[in-house]
Amino acid sequence: MQKKAIEKILEEVSRGTVDVTQAMERLKHLPFEDLGCATVDHHRALRQGFPEVIFGQGKSIEQMRTIVAALLEKGGNVLATRVNGAKGAKLKEFFPNAVYHADARALTIEQHPVELRGKGKVLVVCAGTSDIPVAAEAVLTAVLMGNEVEKIYDVGVAGLHRLLARRGALAEASVIIVVAGMEGALPSVVGGLVAKPVIAVPTSVGYGASFGGVAALLGMLNSCAAGVTVVNIDNGFGAAYAASLMNRI
Repeated sequence: MQKKAIEKILEEVSRGTVDVTQAMERLKHLPFEDLGCATVDHHRALRQGFPEVIFGQGKSIEQMRTIVAALLEKGGNVLATRVNGAKGAKLKEFFPNAVYHADARALTIEQHPVELRGKGKVLVVCAGTSDIPVAAEAVLTAVLMGNEVEKIYDVGVAGLHRLLARRGALAEASVIIVVAGMEGALPSVVGGLVAKPVIAVPTSVGYGASFGGVAALLGMLNSCAAGVTVVNIDNGFGAAYAASLMNRI
């Protein structure tokens, strides 16, 4: 439940337009609700600033439908990550207002406009076109968390002049998310060019010796560029969440 929704209930009780019993009925599932298949954390937006996000991978359509309905009932926006096309299409039948984002493999439902809360711009830099699904997940997450977001795709180290031509965008950003697979060198390059936080996201893109993203992960963890921090393999959501917190400071 959003902070404004709770404030509205308390104001209605204060004015006498809603009695205590009605208010208790509306608040009884705070801070969480047991749905059987999941225990939904309705208090997360109040506690952490962002509502709970659904990780769609491994969940059935019926489980997703139940969780989405519970979140919508509390009046918030919904973000579900790692949702494949078939699951997204089925969920849209249940929730006509849902939007499926194929590039980000995510589904969103916006019940109210997103409030711009970031103090600066979050820039998502992507090494190669094959890394776009992870980068797009970061872009979508950062937007829904109230940030102004810009993206630069396909500027990996194999053609470094492509990145250097965008140094203006690097300089304007407050936080930079850098998504790369293969050997994962791009975050080190970006980190050596800017005086701001760089969040590195290794992807599972690469040939056999990339070990499903482990090579990129280790390369980023061993970056010699100061100010580079690293999230888990393919975790565009986690990078955007961290960037959103940084962009509010």
